[in-house]
Amino acid sequence: MNAKAGGVQEKLHPVANPDALEVAPGFEHEKLEGWIPELASEEEVRIALEKAFDYRGDVTITLRDGCKIEGYIFDRRSGKTLAESLVRVYPQKSNEKMNIAYADIAALAFSGRDTAAGKSWEAWVKKYWEKRRAGEKNIGIEPEALE
Repeated sequence: MNAKAGGVQEKLHPVANPDALEVAPGFEHEKLEGWIPELASEEEVRIALEKAFDYRGDVTITLRDGCKIEGYIFDRRSGKTLAESLVRVYPQKSNEKMNIAYADIAALAFSGRDTAAGKSWEAWVKKYWEKRRAGEKNIGIEPEALE
């Protein structure tokens, strides 16, 4: 391989510096558990439902007809209008997926426990080093029980 080709390859796929990666800032999740957002404007509805999609717990959606649906939002589709936009939900009390138009949502509450709170990579590394300093051997990456 000639020097010119190597230079192009490095520009297309730069070599990562492992030391720089170890100190790269992580992503901070908002603490949304218990939050009930205002849904006064179209923008507030869209922002709240985007956060609900990223949330790792159940939400309670109150429809304009008063019906309440508790479940996990696993997908969302943003359209030009609220009527064309929808969230897809796994309801707690059903095996059927539901599609709910943004325009049909009167209220939203982040009602379920955030199952991933405190379970970041940084939290795992901290626990790992605490166990190692305590003399534990064969420390592995094991998932914690959800409940």
